[in-house]
Amino acid sequence: MKVWQNLKRLVRGESGISSVEYALLLAFLGAAVAVAAGLLGAAVGKKITDTATQVNKW
Repeated sequence: MKVWQNLKRLVRGESGISSVEYALLLAFLGAAVAVAAGLLGAAVGKKITDTATQVNKW
């Protein structure tokens, strides 16, 4: 419940940002980076595999 209250307080525009808001922001950014890295990693891995397959056909 405190998380929701802190988010509401942040949206209302109170002066300053507390460590809780910073922690939430970092958590959301970290999750986004992890998802992006996972998606990009899978795409790059597929490209490398496809390239290796084509090279092996020669």
